[in-house]
Amino acid sequence: MTATTASRVLVLNSGSSSVKYQLLDMATGTRLAVGLVERIGEETSALSHHPLVTGGAKREWEGEIADHDAALKAVAEELDSDGLGLDSPELAAIGHRVVHGGLRFTEPTLIDDAVLKEIERLVPVAPLHNPANITGIRTAQRLRPDLPQVAVFDTAFHSSMPEHAARYAIDVRTADEHRIRRYGFHGTSHAYVSRKTAELLGRDPSEVNVIVLHLGNGASASAVAGGRCVDTSMGLTPLEGLVMGTRSGDIDPAVVFHLGRVAGMDMQEVDELLNKRSGLVGLCGDNDMREIRRRIDEGDETARLAFEIYIHRLKKYIGGYYAVLGRVDAVVFTAGVGENAAPVREAAIAGLEEFGLAVDKDLNAVRGDGARLISPEYARVKVAVVPTDEELEIAEQTYALVTAD
Repeated sequence: MTATTASRVLVLNSGSSSVKYQLLDMATGTRLAVGLVERIGEETSALSHHPLVTGGAKREWEGEIADHDAALKAVAEELDSDGLGLDSPELAAIGHRVVHGGLRFTEPTLIDDAVLKEIERLVPVAPLHNPANITGIRTAQRLRPDLPQVAVFDTAFHSSMPEHAARYAIDVRTADEHRIRRYGFHGTSHAYVSRKTAELLGRDPSEVNVIVLHLGNGASASAVAGGRCVDTSMGLTPLEGLVMGTRSGDIDPAVVFHLGRVAGMDMQEVDELLNKRSGLVGLCGDNDMREIRRRIDEGDETARLAFEIYIHRLKKYIGGYYAVLGRVDAVVFTAGVGENAAPVREAAIAGLEEFGLAVDKDLNAVRGDGARLISPEYARVKVAVVPTDEELEIAEQTYALVTAD
């Protein structure tokens, strides 16, 4: 790419009915504006916009936003009213979160027609995510056809997994023909958090082995050796792995056949069950960890069992990734639950003292916005809380690509 003096990057995360966005100045490391458009295409849509650089108050409004074109135009108008418009010569690029990049896209990639066509080809392995990402890209291209558009892929960080970790034990020809393998997701978060954990420890990422636990409504774990992912819990889709808010995580695949035979459920119904009516919400009716903990404190045994199942699965992955890595320097919690739910962190590490792991109750109880250690000084393996920043990671990767000589 030709070097540019422009330093702003707009990051877009387009969902099926939403657009999250952030505008960042990479020269100063300043977040200029953040916002969210929700319920696109519904009778009443909502936009929340917060101009940070001007010190202005958050603005919120509701109205009809018919499609992503209208959503991004509304975003552009909000930015323009703060002097941060998309027509600014300061805008260097637009960075897009794209969930699935398959085997082809292992780095941030400048989007052209061929790249967009390949992202479309991957829709069958990411039917809930890639179509929305594509819509956001096409809309942004129409608004600024002259501007570099960069795709940053959730799967990219995990592309370093060795074949013995990425392959499923099924017929090789069938797997290759249909691109069936473990890809992993939340890659921008795992990349950012593993690097920031090394900084917290005062060491180079190449020297550090880390187990990253990204715990939100969607949840995933990764084993990172020397800055490279060697295993991760999500697979062909984001359904595999940990117990999540509404997703089952690991399950015997024969459950699908069993439900077809004994319950008469078709594939769509099973898909709905495992992705939207399982996990914590399936176990106890709530996917908000705060509500689950409140119910436990009131003696709700259904909520308690759901929490115990969640923690049991988490412990299995911590232990498994400890074995995969051989040596672990830190276990780190991130994302909404990981950063804010002290009982989850305490329970996940409890009983792992023989592995050199421990949590200091006082440190664990402290709430904070920054990266911090919550293990006692004597612990051989550090336990940390590191807030994730996927938007910053996308912006940094986007800016590095468009300013490279």
